[in-house]
Amino acid sequence: MDANLAKPVSASAIQNHTYKIFPNDLNSKETVFGGLVMAISDRIASVVAEKHSEARTCVTAEVDSMHFLAPAQRGDTLVFYASINRSWNSSMEIGVKVFAENFHLKTKKHIVSAYFLFVALDEHNCPIKVPKVIPETDAEQRRYHEAGARRERRQAERKEKQTKDAEIKSGIK
Repeated sequence: MDANLAKPVSASAIQNHTYKIFPNDLNSKETVFGGLVMAISDRIASVVAEKHSEARTCVTAEVDSMHFLAPAQRGDTLVFYASINRSWNSSMEIGVKVFAENFHLKTKKHIVSAYFLFVALDEHNCPIKVPKVIPETDAEQRRYHEAGARRERRQAERKEKQTKDAEIKSGIK
């Protein structure tokens, strides 16, 4: 793979991945287990990361955020959308959006938004370069820039944590 190659978001995006909800997917309140939605989201995001990196092994490094906006219920079908927002050296941010559709009631609601950070690995489990992202639409360009801001925030938080950890270790605080 040529890591200098840039690829459009559409080359690896997943649209309309459906999951039919069954009774064993529900908790005692008759809503879908959040962990189930998280697991499916992580798997779909990993497919996007591996498609973008051209079948490299990609591992979840971080879930930047996962916002549960509404519950999915008995009779709903989950519909997943996932695409790469941005890539850096060996890492990629994948955005996932989940909807709950009820075909009988003709309703559709946005239930989850999440950002997953993946790292591509070589055959020795070392990080490896991935292609850059070409955002083509206005929405893709917005997500591309927002991913950069999230990355800056994550880096600042890591630096702050390292400073606090060092202070605690040295007995300053």
